[in-house]
Amino acid sequence: MNNKSRVTCTRRVKFSAGHRVMGHENKCATPHGHNYVVDITAEAENLDDIGRIIDFSVLKEKIGGWIDENWDHTFLLFEKDTQTIEALKQAPAKKPLYICPFNPTAEEIAKYLLLKIAPEILKGTGVHITKIVIHETDNCSAEARLD
Repeated sequence: MNNKSRVTCTRRVKFSAGHRVMGHENKCATPHGHNYVVDITAEAENLDDIGRIIDFSVLKEKIGGWIDENWDHTFLLFEKDTQTIEALKQAPAKKPLYICPFNPTAEEIAKYLLLKIAPEILKGTGVHITKIVIHETDNCSAEARLD
Protein backbone atom coordinates (compact mmCIF):
# COMPACT_ATOMS: atom_id res chain seq x y z
CA MET A 1 0.00 0.00 0.00
CA ASN A 2 1.35 3.43 -0.97
CA ASN A 3 1.20 5.91 1.93
CA LYS A 4 2.24 8.90 -0.18
CA SER A 5 -0.30 11.68 -0.19
CA ARG A 6 -0.62 15.16 -1.58
CA VAL A 7 -1.95 17.87 0.70
CA THR A 8 -3.10 21.31 -0.44
CA CYS A 9 -4.77 24.28 1.20
CA THR A 10 -6.89 26.95 -0.48
CA ARG A 11 -7.57 30.55 0.51
CA ARG A 12 -10.33 32.61 -1.10
CA VAL A 13 -9.77 36.31 -1.83
CA LYS A 14 -12.25 38.77 -3.31
CA PHE A 15 -11.72 41.98 -5.25
CA SER A 16 -13.61 44.32 -7.54
CA ALA A 17 -12.10 45.54 -10.79
CA GLY A 18 -12.93 46.65 -14.28
CA HIS A 19 -11.51 45.31 -17.50
CA ARG A 20 -12.08 45.21 -21.21
CA VAL A 21 -11.35 42.18 -23.37
CA MET A 22 -9.69 43.62 -26.45
CA GLY A 23 -10.91 41.91 -29.62
CA HIS A 24 -13.91 40.28 -27.92
CA GLU A 25 -16.76 39.58 -30.34
CA ASN A 26 -19.54 40.59 -27.94
CA LYS A 27 -20.29 42.93 -25.04
CA CYS A 28 -17.06 42.17 -23.14
CA ALA A 29 -15.31 44.45 -25.64
CA THR A 30 -16.88 47.32 -23.65
CA PRO A 31 -15.19 48.38 -20.38
CA HIS A 32 -17.09 46.77 -17.51
CA GLY A 33 -16.47 45.36 -14.04
CA HIS A 34 -16.72 42.24 -11.92
CA ASN A 35 -16.68 41.23 -8.29
CA TYR A 36 -13.93 38.65 -8.73
CA VAL A 37 -13.36 35.70 -6.42
CA VAL A 38 -9.90 34.09 -6.44
CA ASP A 39 -9.17 30.64 -5.01
CA ILE A 40 -5.45 30.29 -4.26
CA THR A 41 -4.26 26.70 -3.73
CA ALA A 42 -0.88 26.08 -2.09
CA GLU A 43 1.38 23.08 -1.59
CA ALA A 44 4.68 22.44 0.18
CA GLU A 45 7.04 19.47 0.45
CA ASN A 46 6.34 19.19 4.17
CA LEU A 47 3.84 20.52 6.64
CA ASP A 48 5.15 22.92 9.27
CA ASP A 49 5.50 22.01 12.96
CA ILE A 50 1.84 22.84 13.52
CA GLY A 51 0.73 20.64 10.60
CA ARG A 52 0.03 23.33 7.97
CA ILE A 53 1.27 24.14 4.50
CA ILE A 54 0.99 27.84 5.30
CA ASP A 55 -1.30 29.82 7.55
CA PHE A 56 -4.36 30.96 5.61
CA SER A 57 -3.85 34.51 6.86
CA VAL A 58 -0.39 34.61 5.25
CA LEU A 59 -1.91 33.79 1.85
CA LYS A 60 -4.48 36.52 2.43
CA GLU A 61 -1.85 39.02 3.54
CA LYS A 62 0.72 38.28 0.85
CA ILE A 63 -1.22 37.40 -2.30
CA GLY A 64 -4.47 39.04 -1.26
CA GLY A 65 -2.48 42.12 -0.26
CA TRP A 66 -0.84 42.27 -3.69
CA ILE A 67 -4.24 41.94 -5.37
CA ASP A 68 -5.71 44.64 -3.13
CA GLU A 69 -2.84 47.03 -3.81
CA ASN A 70 -2.62 46.45 -7.56
CA TRP A 71 -6.01 45.27 -8.86
CA ASP A 72 -8.81 46.09 -6.43
CA HIS A 73 -10.95 49.04 -7.54
CA THR A 74 -9.04 49.81 -10.70
CA PHE A 75 -9.06 48.70 -14.33
CA LEU A 76 -6.98 45.86 -15.75
CA LEU A 77 -6.17 46.77 -19.34
CA PHE A 78 -4.06 45.13 -22.03
CA GLU A 79 -0.95 47.20 -22.80
CA LYS A 80 -1.90 47.14 -26.50
CA ASP A 81 -5.33 48.66 -25.75
CA THR A 82 -3.96 52.19 -26.01
CA GLN A 83 -7.25 53.88 -26.94
CA THR A 84 -9.03 52.58 -23.82
CA ILE A 85 -6.00 53.31 -21.62
CA GLU A 86 -5.89 56.92 -22.80
CA ALA A 87 -9.66 57.36 -22.38
CA LEU A 88 -9.68 55.96 -18.82
CA LYS A 89 -6.64 58.01 -17.81
CA GLN A 90 -8.89 61.05 -18.26
CA ALA A 91 -11.30 59.87 -15.56
CA PRO A 92 -10.62 60.93 -11.95
CA ALA A 93 -9.28 57.98 -9.95
CA LYS A 94 -7.64 57.24 -6.61
CA LYS A 95 -5.64 54.33 -8.03
CA PRO A 96 -3.74 54.00 -11.29
CA LEU A 97 -4.83 51.67 -14.06
CA TYR A 98 -3.12 48.28 -14.04
CA ILE A 99 -1.56 47.86 -17.45
CA CYS A 100 -1.29 44.13 -18.20
CA PRO A 101 1.20 42.42 -20.50
CA PHE A 102 -1.78 40.23 -21.51
CA ASN A 103 -5.39 40.63 -22.57
CA PRO A 104 -7.21 40.52 -19.17
CA THR A 105 -9.45 37.50 -19.66
CA ALA A 106 -10.15 35.36 -16.59
CA GLU A 107 -7.83 32.70 -18.02
CA GLU A 108 -4.93 35.13 -18.47
CA ILE A 109 -5.48 36.70 -15.04
CA ALA A 110 -5.31 33.25 -13.42
CA LYS A 111 -2.18 32.31 -15.39
CA TYR A 112 -0.44 35.59 -14.49
CA LEU A 113 -1.11 35.15 -10.78
CA LEU A 114 0.07 31.54 -10.90
CA LEU A 115 3.24 31.93 -12.97
CA LYS A 116 4.40 35.49 -12.30
CA ILE A 117 3.02 37.06 -9.12
CA ALA A 118 2.72 34.15 -6.65
CA PRO A 119 6.26 32.81 -7.21
CA GLU A 120 7.73 36.28 -6.60
CA ILE A 121 5.66 36.85 -3.46
CA LEU A 122 6.35 33.43 -1.90
CA LYS A 123 9.99 33.10 -2.98
CA GLY A 124 12.08 31.35 -0.32
CA THR A 125 9.11 30.14 1.75
CA GLY A 126 9.04 26.57 0.44
CA VAL A 127 5.37 27.11 -0.41
CA HIS A 128 4.20 26.94 -4.02
CA ILE A 129 0.92 28.03 -5.47
CA THR A 130 -0.21 25.17 -7.69
CA LYS A 131 -3.65 26.35 -8.75
CA ILE A 132 -5.49 29.63 -9.19
CA VAL A 133 -9.20 29.76 -9.96
CA ILE A 134 -10.66 33.10 -11.02
CA HIS A 135 -14.44 33.36 -10.64
CA GLU A 136 -15.51 36.22 -12.85
CA THR A 137 -19.19 35.67 -12.09
CA ASP A 138 -21.16 33.08 -10.15
CA ASN A 139 -21.42 31.08 -13.37
CA CYS A 140 -18.04 31.63 -15.03
CA SER A 141 -14.54 30.76 -13.87
CA ALA A 142 -11.12 29.96 -15.26
CA GLU A 143 -8.40 27.80 -13.74
CA ALA A 144 -4.63 27.80 -14.16
CA ARG A 145 -2.61 25.05 -12.51
CA LEU A 146 0.85 23.61 -12.48
CA ASP A 147 1.24 20.06 -13.75
